[in-house]
Amino acid sequence: MTITQTAYAKINLALHVRRRRDDGYHELETLFAFVDAGDTLVAKPANEDRVTTLGEFAGGLDNPFDNLVSKALGLLPRSGGLDITLEKKLPVAAGLGGGSADAGALFRMVEQTYGLPDDWQERAAKLGADVPCCVRSETVVGRGTGTQLEPIESDLGGMAVLLVNPRVPVSTGPVFKAWDGQDRGALPQGNARAIAQTGRNDLREPAIAICPQIADVLAELKTDHPWKFEMSGSGATCFALYEQTTARDEAARRIAGAHPDWWHMTGKLR
Repeated sequence: MTITQTAYAKINLALHVRRRRDDGYHELETLFAFVDAGDTLVAKPANEDRVTTLGEFAGGLDNPFDNLVSKALGLLPRSGGLDITLEKKLPVAAGLGGGSADAGALFRMVEQTYGLPDDWQERAAKLGADVPCCVRSETVVGRGTGTQLEPIESDLGGMAVLLVNPRVPVSTGPVFKAWDGQDRGALPQGNARAIAQTGRNDLREPAIAICPQIADVLAELKTDHPWKFEMSGSGATCFALYEQTTARDEAARRIAGAHPDWWHMTGKLR
């Protein structure tokens, strides 16, 4: 039996950095959301595990056989092997949780075929702080390092999304290191729409200092007056949300024409 899963692109509708922790990580408050598009994973039963990576951004992985999908396979007990083909459609080091989304999709594949162990969340967290939320790929609030997940009323499902990246990889570590350490306040209260509307991304300015092209992307997204536009995660991908699909598509066509070298993807919030 062949199983296909989409590794849904993760975006941070708001990302508040509260403090640096003694363990070297940062205390976060964020609103995770997921786009109904992303990388594609196809799995077939096999005698042993195998991962093949292809697609536009496959070259962005230093070692295609040592990515988070391979590591996730090693963490999950199963009675058989899986032959995985991973098509990388999302840029690497882009603020979309691409590797974490791939691992989350792999968890769902194993769940569908063999079931998941009771401690799957702890196993997922070993791969990265945002992997547990990527397994379910639902709108949630994340706290701590992002592993403490809280359900939230989501009234944003189906909203049109445009993702734009200037094709410049931005590593997470240097962006967090460049954060000025100022606590600008807690995540707003309310449903997902309220938090997204008034929340902020505290990593935007340090990311722009490292990758000035992010400011150019944000300026282009602002031109079309979306419901909200912001940088996702630690960059460099930025997103815009639209009440109407037609408005999103018009913005995507305009930006693609003006900046044919930029990457973009359209979809809707799950």
